[in-house]
Amino acid sequence: MPMQPLAELPRTVAAGLRAIFCDIDDTLTTRGRLGAAAYEALWRLREAGLSVVLVTGRPAGWADPIARLWPVAGVVAENGAVACWLDDRGAMCRRYARSPKEMKADQARLLETAFRIVREHPPCRLAADQPFRISDVAIDYAEEVGPLGLDVAEKLRDRFLEVGAKAKVSSIHVNAWFGEFDKGTACERFARERLGLALDDGSAAYIGDSPNDEPLFARFAVSFGVANIARFAGRLAHRPTYVAAREGGEGFREIADQILVLRAAPSAGRARRGCRLSGGRRRAAP
Repeated sequence: MPMQPLAELPRTVAAGLRAIFCDIDDTLTTRGRLGAAAYEALWRLREAGLSVVLVTGRPAGWADPIARLWPVAGVVAENGAVACWLDDRGAMCRRYARSPKEMKADQARLLETAFRIVREHPPCRLAADQPFRISDVAIDYAEEVGPLGLDVAEKLRDRFLEVGAKAKVSSIHVNAWFGEFDKGTACERFARERLGLALDDGSAAYIGDSPNDEPLFARFAVSFGVANIARFAGRLAHRPTYVAAREGGEGFREIADQILVLRAAPSAGRARRGCRLSGGRRRAAP
């Protein structure tokens, strides 16, 4: 199904949302930085009563401070390996897809493959945030090196698939891990257990920008892409429903603005209640 312009989003769809799940890199950020407008949009979504959950391939070590300090209901990190949130008392809660001990053991095995890949592709290197990861391995192809292009990224992904790992291409890294989990399964569980929502009934939406968001585009009934999703569109079997005109954090703000404007707009039914019939004529209600 082709992506539709954001302007085609129906008011009824926006009004039905109770939660927004959102990627971080190149969706919420622009050129690696979180802009004031995107951060302010997070606050406006929260103040409008929408729960915001960030979903990222970034490390578990990043998820803790983000969940503590940002206006979000939680963070899903390392492509679903761990979820973090604050409880009602402000204490940090964590849920792991597998036991941390098992994940660290598999990560050590996977690092051997990663080191071979890096030696064979000298421009690539382990991601700078690798020390903060508990489950996966990330190879940098476009953050602090290159960018080396999607063809290179897909070759790196295929090397991990050859050893039985799961692997996804983000806008900056190739992430690989062992285990039957991904962003989609983690978000489904978080939505059900923490928010009391389903992903396929229109009560939650997802915003993303790259191939590692594809499981979410497939699972959510409502999904959005920032404009930079266009460079991956031909490589995606599952695309977002709506696409913003702007890239990165500006695209995120555009999507947030559209949702909030539509939610604030009066429905046709509410507008009609301002009039009533009297003596066979329609007049304004007092």
